[in-house]
Amino acid sequence: MVEIQAEKERIVVGVDGSKPSQDALRWAVRQARLVTGVVQAVIAWDYPQLYGLSSWVPTPENPTPEGVARSVLSATIDEVVGPERPVGIQSVVSRGSAAQVLLEAAEGASLLVVGNRGHGGFTGALIGSVSQHCAQHAHCPVVVLRGTKD
Repeated sequence: MVEIQAEKERIVVGVDGSKPSQDALRWAVRQARLVTGVVQAVIAWDYPQLYGLSSWVPTPENPTPEGVARSVLSATIDEVVGPERPVGIQSVVSRGSAAQVLLEAAEGASLLVVGNRGHGGFTGALIGSVSQHCAQHAHCPVVVLRGTKD
C-alpha cells in the first residue's frame, strides 16, 4: 500500500515590519501549527517614484529598495517567531504593489493573512487599502487582523 502524504496547507501573510503585520505573522504561525501548515511571509518592494530623477545610488550604507525589504522581512520574522521556528516559514520578497504581490502569492493558498493597516495611509482608518483590496479580490479566505490599540 502506497502512503500518500497530503500537501501542507500554505498560509500567506503580508509583512512590512509594522505592528499590525507583526501581529498577522504571529497569528499565521499559530494557525499553521494548528493545521500542520507552512507560512509564506511576503513583503513587496518597488523603486521610489523619483528613482530615475534622484541622485540616489545604492551603496552599503544606502541599500537598494529590495535589500531594505529583505532586511525588514528577515528582522520581522526573527523578532516575531524567534530562532526556533515552530513551523516552516518561507520568505518571499517581490517587486510590485503590496496588494498585487499578496494576491499573486495567495493563488492556490489556503489562507491569506494581513494586518488591518501597515506603513502609510491614514492611521485612524479601520482597514487599510491593501487589506481591503486583498479582502475583496483574493481567491482564498482572508483574515484581516485588527490588532490592539497602542
